[in-house]
Amino acid sequence: MKPWILGLTGGIGSGKSAAAAHFASLGVHTVDADHAARWVVEPGRPALASIVERFGESMLQADGTLNRAALRERIFQSPEERRWLELLLHPLIGQEIAANLEQAQSPYAILVSPLLVESGQRQMTKRILVVDTPEHLQLERTMRRDSVPEEQVRAILKAQAQRDERLKHADEVLLNDSDLGHLQREVERLHDFYLNLRGGRP
Repeated sequence: MKPWILGLTGGIGSGKSAAAAHFASLGVHTVDADHAARWVVEPGRPALASIVERFGESMLQADGTLNRAALRERIFQSPEERRWLELLLHPLIGQEIAANLEQAQSPYAILVSPLLVESGQRQMTKRILVVDTPEHLQLERTMRRDSVPEEQVRAILKAQAQRDERLKHADEVLLNDSDLGHLQREVERLHDFYLNLRGGRP
């Protein structure tokens, strides 16, 4: 029987990567949408050629990889250019994710995506697990992890789906307001629950 797909999401600094890593250590096939997004613009992939054709050689680093900072700057200034890029990349990222999920051998598989709700990727999933963290902890953790100023983290929080919007779509919520041990115990509890679901439904 094909594994059913669990969507795992959460805001920046919520601990979704740590949760995903623990699910993976329990033998669950996990696919990270961010990795797929990076992979579709690797050198030699058609998307990178299209980006350079549209925006010019300044989109490439000296080693032939995508100059993300230049691209980000370009699309932030122009909503049409951003739309063009999304139309190019979203279907490719979707195909990449689907191909990777196809390889899953575990009873269920996980799609990890910070933009699960906004990007429409939730259509690929049967259930959604939101890793939720109080905002002051998100700020603290992200500033510590990425050594970035508070304003920058607040700007990212604003751009991501609002917490209420994410929680509205959640089938389960993992409240990550304690330490890593607590997070891992919660993951194990949910894993047992998910193993008993047929096709993602109780």
